[in-house]
Amino acid sequence: MKNICIIGSGHVGLVTGACLAELGNNVICMDDDKGKMESLQKGVMPFFEPGLEGMVHRNVDAGRLSFTTGIAGAMAQAGIVFICVGTPQKPNGEADLTSVEAVSQRVARAMKHYTVIVEKSTVPVKTGAWIKRTIALSNKNNTEFDVVSNPEFMREGSAIHDFMHPDRIVIGAESERAIKVMLELYAPLKSPTIITNIETAELIKHASNAFLALKISYINALANICEKVGADVAKVAEGMGHDPRIGRAFLNAGIGYGGYCLPKDTAAFIKIAEEAGFDFELLKAVRNINDHQRLNLFLKVKDELWNLNGKTIGILGLAFKPDTDDMREAPAIDIINKLQAEGARIKAYDPQAMETAQTLLRNIEYCQSAYEVASGTDALVIITEWDEFKNLDLVKIKSLLKQPVIIDGRNLFEPAEMRQLGFTYRGVGR
Repeated sequence: MKNICIIGSGHVGLVTGACLAELGNNVICMDDDKGKMESLQKGVMPFFEPGLEGMVHRNVDAGRLSFTTGIAGAMAQAGIVFICVGTPQKPNGEADLTSVEAVSQRVARAMKHYTVIVEKSTVPVKTGAWIKRTIALSNKNNTEFDVVSNPEFMREGSAIHDFMHPDRIVIGAESERAIKVMLELYAPLKSPTIITNIETAELIKHASNAFLALKISYINALANICEKVGADVAKVAEGMGHDPRIGRAFLNAGIGYGGYCLPKDTAAFIKIAEEAGFDFELLKAVRNINDHQRLNLFLKVKDELWNLNGKTIGILGLAFKPDTDDMREAPAIDIINKLQAEGARIKAYDPQAMETAQTLLRNIEYCQSAYEVASGTDALVIITEWDEFKNLDLVKIKSLLKQPVIIDGRNLFEPAEMRQLGFTYRGVGR
């Protein structure tokens, strides 16, 4: 059992804290957002993540997990401090490390005994060295410490499973003492562990996310070719995926990636390469293809309905992916804005993200089900692949639509079956 302080209680920090408490550690989550911490103390989650609420309640009740806004109290007993604050994207694509620097200074002033300081936030290579330097300059008591890079590989919607059953744990450290602490912490997970230096660990995270973005954009580029030559991208992906050198994961054609991580990390990696003297043209193309996929879906709607002014478009799915309420960089935002700019009226439904959407989108009629969205609508557009959309009563949907048009941005259905049911159906690359 270890005493742990988590600084930052967003998607990474809160899940990390809850999971470490579940492993039997004493965890204090610290955040400057007083409202968020008061809500957590009352058992109210700041975002939706499957299984998180139950895990938080269970560990709070057991006395292993608590929440505070005071860094000194949070660090009083902690031997490990995780930095999990945001690193938002600057206009030039660079990661904004203002919060990381500020937290590093506060940690230095609050340290009373040897502490392992873990950068968990996704940061550019060399950030660990800056954290170490910043802490050293503010470490007036000359307290011993080590800095470790321990990137997270959690996917929103399956974050708890990903933490508790990792495919690898990466530990970047400079001292055997810090490595020993981290190996003890993660020993219950029995995961393959990569021990390396801090810079390599930092680069592993950006390289991984950028490669996933590349696979998504590659299959979407293939989908565009398939549409022009009459091929089926799903079968192309199946044929490619059987090759163990390639694999099937992330070869699902659609409207591209969104969310907080892949867009931000891809842009940051382009900037990191630029600062290192390398023009990462490949990643620039990845980003351009991804942006174009959203436009493609909009053009398909326009192609089927001709004039959008005064037409009612039903949107199924607002979150950037299923099993989350996160709408950061969600494709739905761009697509809805383009439709509204053409004069279309929008009806929408998402199982979790509608409250968030109301802060980002205007003049939308929010519905309580996919069937309510379909009622009297000129076309249905599927943007997020929630399971409940895969299991729709399509005969009922057809009876509710003004005209049986479905534009499927996630390829949930088989084109031949949809045509047999009487739909005008447009998927991606099929």
